[in-house]
Amino acid sequence: MDLHLDISAGDGLRAALERALRDAVREGRLAPGARLPATRRLAEELGVSRGTVKAAYDQLVAEGFLTARQGAGTEVAPLPPLDSAPVKSAARVRVPVHDLRPGSPDVGGFPAAAWVKAVRRAVASASVSAYDYGDPLGRIELRSALSEYLGRARGVVAPAERIVVTSGAVQGLALLTRVLEGGTVAMEDPGLPFHREVVRHAGGRVVPVRVDELGVEVDGLGDPAAVVVTPAHQYPTGVTLHPSRRRALTDWARARGALIVEDDYDGEFRYDRQPVGALQGMAPGQVVYLGTASKTLGPALRLGWMVLPPHLVGPVADAKLHSDHSTETIGQLALAELIRGHVYDRHVRACRLRYRRRRDRLVERLGARWRVRGIAAGLHALIEVEDEAAVQARAADAGLAVGSLREHWHAETPREGLALGHGTPREGLVVGYGTPREGAYPEALEVLVRVLELGQS
Repeated sequence: MDLHLDISAGDGLRAALERALRDAVREGRLAPGARLPATRRLAEELGVSRGTVKAAYDQLVAEGFLTARQGAGTEVAPLPPLDSAPVKSAARVRVPVHDLRPGSPDVGGFPAAAWVKAVRRAVASASVSAYDYGDPLGRIELRSALSEYLGRARGVVAPAERIVVTSGAVQGLALLTRVLEGGTVAMEDPGLPFHREVVRHAGGRVVPVRVDELGVEVDGLGDPAAVVVTPAHQYPTGVTLHPSRRRALTDWARARGALIVEDDYDGEFRYDRQPVGALQGMAPGQVVYLGTASKTLGPALRLGWMVLPPHLVGPVADAKLHSDHSTETIGQLALAELIRGHVYDRHVRACRLRYRRRRDRLVERLGARWRVRGIAAGLHALIEVEDEAAVQARAADAGLAVGSLREHWHAETPREGLALGHGTPREGLVVGYGTPREGAYPEALEVLVRVLELGQS
């Protein structure tokens, strides 16, 4: 092991070495059980005699800082903490027994074997340049694969030269906001609170735009620089943007020279009819398409993509260069392998079947007694309840975690009378039926049913 020790000061080399080792142990830089270098190796590295190192080791063994056994070398001894002052620990996050929070897929379904094979193939065939600093646009192998996949699977007009690979939709949204130089961004109400914070932290000003049973209300947009929408499966209400609203929204963008940011976070998962094509296909010059592997494969990969209008490619690439330079390469090459070999398609189809079964079970257990919205697609559903706070309290007592609709409304939105004439309920549970592991979902669903039933007793 490499060991940094400062022996430049002291009353002699041996005393300085003893002090340096003693301080390293006390400060935790040498942990209990850590094995120290052999005396000959450390003597060579420090430029001192082997006898000096051996004498320092022997002294610290005698003091109890180190232990030495024949044939096992010298190790740091287990020591009690010298500072007995209480240390304040960070607040613990309560891990739910049953997790039905939205926003995540069943990560237990990650195709580990296929991913390992893809990584091996990618590394075996990668050029030397793959291990150097990358293009801020992303590897051409992945951008070319995405161009083909997004065109046939989502109806996106996606030339490879207009794709920028990111670490996910969050990074894409932040980059766009910076390129807009702090302009006004309209965001769906209700919508994802974290995305609003991303825009604000990147310097943008957020304004709400209402969502009803047809999707975003285009008439209420006003004149922002951009609007962020989830047209395939609105988050969290689950509505699909109506065709008339799609046309109105793209007409609005063309007329004002504004930007539409389409977050297609779960567009692959539609159950009751053919998938709704991406809005970007209607207006490639006005729409920025954001996609991600977080819902299809898993959030840990940190792989997403943006399909940009031509005039934004240069500015976004420059912003990304100065943000993180480039996205890591090996994951990009592996994902390209999965897409080119249609392994990605097969995995998505398998996930779609699994999540549809979960959705059907949710509707079977709840649909006759509670109104369940947004069930045509995606990984979550919205369940209307009258007293959300009381339901959430009962859920917490049962070890169940579910999402809250109230938390998704903008702060500027009045809480009382919100549903009147609006088409969107004021309160509800946002249930992520995609989140639990396969074997845990049935029990979590039954706990949810019991929690809801308690409110009716």
